[in-house]
Amino acid sequence: MTFVGKNSSRDCTGSTRRDFLRVGGLGAAGFTLGDLLRTKALAREQGSDVKNKTVIWLWLSGGATHVETFDPKMTAAVEFRSITGEAPTPIPGVTVGGTFPKIGSVADKMAIVRSFAHGSSSHGTGTQWLMTGYNDRTNMRPSTGSIVSNVLGTTNDATGMPTYVRMGRIRSEGPGWLGTRYSPFDPSGQARKNMNISVQADRFQGRRNLLNSLDRINREVDRTGMMEGLDGFEQQAFELVLGGSQDAFDIKKEDAKTRKLYGKGLGENLLKARRLAEAGCSFITLNYGGWDMHGGIVKGLKGRSQQMDQGVSALITDLDQRGMLDDTLVVITGEFGRTPRINKRAGRDHWGRLCTLALAGGGLSMGQVIGESSPKIEYPKSTTITPQDLMATILHMFGIDHRIQIMSNQGRPTYLVEEGTPITELV
Repeated sequence: MTFVGKNSSRDCTGSTRRDFLRVGGLGAAGFTLGDLLRTKALAREQGSDVKNKTVIWLWLSGGATHVETFDPKMTAAVEFRSITGEAPTPIPGVTVGGTFPKIGSVADKMAIVRSFAHGSSSHGTGTQWLMTGYNDRTNMRPSTGSIVSNVLGTTNDATGMPTYVRMGRIRSEGPGWLGTRYSPFDPSGQARKNMNISVQADRFQGRRNLLNSLDRINREVDRTGMMEGLDGFEQQAFELVLGGSQDAFDIKKEDAKTRKLYGKGLGENLLKARRLAEAGCSFITLNYGGWDMHGGIVKGLKGRSQQMDQGVSALITDLDQRGMLDDTLVVITGEFGRTPRINKRAGRDHWGRLCTLALAGGGLSMGQVIGESSPKIEYPKSTTITPQDLMATILHMFGIDHRIQIMSNQGRPTYLVEEGTPITELV
């Protein structure tokens, strides 16, 4: 078994170098140039057949109902079945919630999971289960995105784009004991603002002179091999910060027809996610909240569903038309499902015994329903699929051994996925 240590790849964060390697203030956000543009050397050293893949994870915070989204169960009694009806799909005998007709139309490119559960009805614990695979009260378990960033490297070696990007904060999405360098890059944060730095023409040459000076310094101090290859990273960093790579974050670069396809709000973020995937980002999370519908679920879904229905269907269609769908896995889930029985306020309460999960693309087997819920949509009737199974499936898609061990902060080789296995119907 291969162990991955916190310092197993080249580290450019020494205090002497840090002062030299900051460009445009990126170091203030925890990124030195060496960190920002680390290659996938770790994965190559492990001999992993790491595939050029991307996850776009749509997080429905608040806990979206599993019934009115992907398991309407119109055969159940009226107090259990979807109160928004159902919408047809191209898959024979399969429907989705009635407020998602556009998603229903692309369901042949999706896998709907109806036996996904972890058992917790707590927002915090449910989110932690989904993000890390564990109910870890120490809050030190790394998220799936951080694991991918650790194994692949914090940036794409060809484009310099961050490996792990978030749009909207999600609990337990961080690196835990892997360390802050594996935190998600926030496009709305200071690091992103620094990528848009405006530099006068005379300062461009000054920065190039700085890089040339660094190169000379590196050659003088590199007596141990620690600085090998740094000059190449610095050149890439210069082009990222002062060049055009940041355009990937700007949906205004897209044509009007494509922007209209995705729509406003969530659709704009999903379009940005597609652009980031094209530019080399490997793990992208989007938080789309407002699903904690204890009352008035019909009205609540009317407000939430339209953007999701348009945006998700557009993303899947766009990825497919661009030939990107096999390399991009779309994950749609939240911290738990909702109670099977409609309550007195015409809503549904927290329910962790059956949760919401749908997938699209990733080169996995699509156009199917995986698992089955009980007749009253209370719990899995078939074998339960767990958050660790989802993690293992994602790692499998990247070509990463789901039984990989990473050195913990206590210096112990630790399995990131102890019990989960890839969802067999998908792989």
